[in-house]
This record gives sequence, structure tokens and C-alpha cells, in this order.
Amino acid sequence: LPGFYYDAEKNRYFRLLPGHNNYNPLTKDSIQHKAMECKRLRLLEEEEKQMKKTTRAGLNSSVLLQKRQLGLLSSTSYCRLVHELKVNCMQRRKIEIHSPDSSVAGTNNFKIIVADVACERIFTVNDVEHGGCKYGIINLSGLGKESLTVEMYDNLYFTNRKVNSVCWASLTHPDSHLCLMGIAETPGCASLLPASLFSSTNPGDRPGMLCSFKISTAWSCAWCLNPQADNCFSTGLTRRVLVTNVVTGHRQTFGTNSDVLAQQFATQTPVLYNGCRSGEIFSIDVRQRNRKGQSWKAIRLFHGSAVTSVHLMESEHYLMAADMAGKIKLWDLRTTKCVKQYKGHHNEYAILPLHVNEEEGLLTAVGQDCYTRIWSLQDAHLLRTIPSPHPASKDAIPSVVFSSRLGGSRGVPGLLMAVKQDLYHFSYI
Repeated sequence: LPGFYYDAEKNRYFRLLPGHNNYNPLTKDSIQHKAMECKRLRLLEEEEKQMKKTTRAGLNSSVLLQKRQLGLLSSTSYCRLVHELKVNCMQRRKIEIHSPDSSVAGTNNFKIIVADVACERIFTVNDVEHGGCKYGIINLSGLGKESLTVEMYDNLYFTNRKVNSVCWASLTHPDSHLCLMGIAETPGCASLLPASLFSSTNPGDRPGMLCSFKISTAWSCAWCLNPQADNCFSTGLTRRVLVTNVVTGHRQTFGTNSDVLAQQFATQTPVLYNGCRSGEIFSIDVRQRNRKGQSWKAIRLFHGSAVTSVHLMESEHYLMAADMAGKIKLWDLRTTKCVKQYKGHHNEYAILPLHVNEEEGLLTAVGQDCYTRIWSLQDAHLLRTIPSPHPASKDAIPSVVFSSRLGGSRGVPGLLMAVKQDLYHFSYI
């Protein structure tokens, strides 16, 4: 019936209301939320019962091994397909977090988790009750044990700034520092912190930041590993890009027509890729000076909505990008054309990252609907959709890390998920 909603449980119709009403709180939003929660609980129940289908029809480990022995599959294809099967069988286990300060352990919601290159440490940003954020580093060395416990070290001197973006920085040695883009009221703040501040060997002393300066609202950051732009990091701001050398203090400013929401440096060349709110993706060679009247944008790509994440592939011929319309595209930078599209991602207005693992041929992304989805990089096939252990809400979008070596070179493969105050490990079996 037009204007009415049929409730299958109560076997009757209810009138739809435009908004909340004290007498009848039934609205389209509440109906949609109830349906999504029922779907989430059903998927969680199926996962617990291991009622999973194989990722591809007629494909299992014995068939793959047989094809490999017959020479029908290359070693690369065999490894990729085995990982696809393993991803579909990952099981969720909760991780116990230990902290030297037991009074604050597990009391704040996770907002961001970012792994270093070796996946030995996870930098965490947690919301605190009185506003702002708390920062910490989790050591993943305990993931290989049956107890699944990790150590978390906080530094309570930096707890009053909200953070939009974080990246690891290699100044004195690989992943020695952290770049933080904060939005304290106005103006914001960009900081470069030594990772040693968050360790059990540095208690009590109040250290200074290596680099800190006031900026307008910052959306993104990236660290350059190319020796031609050594010791430089970039900050994506409102309508401009700021590239700073932390040793000399030299800065370069590049004006843009839109807010820069996502950034990544290339490794083979000192080129910075930027994704904007306008949907434009462009590259900057940071060796050139920004002169008026000259075009400094090299490669230019366009999405139909705001670009929330960019990831340059290892060969640096391809770029993965996601936008606020929920589209994930793989671009060929040589032809500036989209060669693949990964469907199923959900986003409307949030800045959500992509996680690409080329070694295992997997793409992972968390949607605004709080579902974690994993695709095959090779053919864009959706391999698995993982429901959140907590009810979906704006402040409960999971933050994830995926790696074949969680905990270091001898680590275990799997997915690490932070939701609310909990940390989960989805391990291969």
C-alpha cells in the first residue's frame, strides 16, 4: 500500500512518517537500519557456522594442485588462486590488548590504524571522551602465538588534536617517524613525531616534536622515499598542496582548484599523485618550481565524485582510486584510461582508504555500510564480504590492515580489523 509499511513479524501495516514521532517512531531510516542489522546478524551466524561457498565455482585446493602439477597453471596464478581460497576461509578471533597503563587500555574507540612497511607495528589513533584523539603503537609480534595478545604503548602528551590523516615516515631509518595531519579548531597542525616516543624504553620524558607548524585544514599526507626529494613530505590542504623538507625547512606550494583528499608519492621518481574533492586526480613532479602561467600538472584523470583514496601499484604504471560514489577504478597511467572497475564498494560521503596487496593479488576496502570487501586484483571478482562484529553506525566504521606477514617477516597472513574498542584478527586456516 502506498504510504504504508508491512511488518512481517507483526503481520500488519504501519503508516510511514517523514520523521521521528514520539507516538510512532517508524520511519524509512529506521526500517532500513533494521533490515541492515538483520542482514548483518544473519551473515555473522553463517560465518560462525562456516556456511561459506567457494570463491569460484568448481575450484578448491585439490583441483588447483592438480592443475599446477599438470602444468595448466603457472606458479604465480597458482599462488594467487590459493590465496583467494584462503581468504574465503579466514576466521575471526578477538585480540587481547595489553598496555602498561591498565587504566586506559581498551577504553577508547579506534579511529585509524596504519601499519608500517614491515607490518611489525600498527600506529593507532583513538577517540577520547573529552574530545580530541589519543595516539599509540601496537607491537604485532604476539600474533603468531595461540594467545593472540599484543602490546600497546601510548604517549599521553599528544592527546588533544583530532587527526585526519597519518602516514609512516622514513627519516633516520625505515619507518622511524610519523606524519600527523590534525584539525585542531582553526588553523590545523602538521606534526612529525619520532616513533620512539611510543615505546617502553622511553618512559616519562616529555620529548619535543621534530617538526610542527600551523596550516589550514589538512586532509591528507604522504612521505617521499625517492632520493631526489629526500626527507620531504606532502600535505593535502584546502585548495593547495604543500611539500615540506623537514631538514632544511624549505616549502613548495602548489595551488589547486579543490581540496586534496588523498595523496601518494611514487618511489621510482619524485612524483606526487593527488586525489581531489572535485573528482580530479593529477600528478606533480616536485623537482619543478611552481611558476605562474605554467601548467605543472602532468597526468590528469577524472572521477565523477570526490576521490577519497589513491594507491600507486608497484610497477607505477597503474593507479587504483576510490571515490565517494562507491566506485573503485584501476587506471593505466600510460594511456590515462580505466582498465578495471571493482564493484560492490559502498560510500556516500566518507573518506575511506584502499588496501592493495599485490603479492597475494588482493584488494581490500571498508565501505560506509561497515562491510569489509575483498576483491581479486586480477579480474575484479568480489571474493568475500565480511560483516562488522558491531552494529553499523557512523562512528563504528572498521579500520583494517591486510598483509601476508602480520607481525614481521615471520608473521602470519591475514586481516587485522579495529572496530570500536576491539581488535580482531582474521587468520588463514
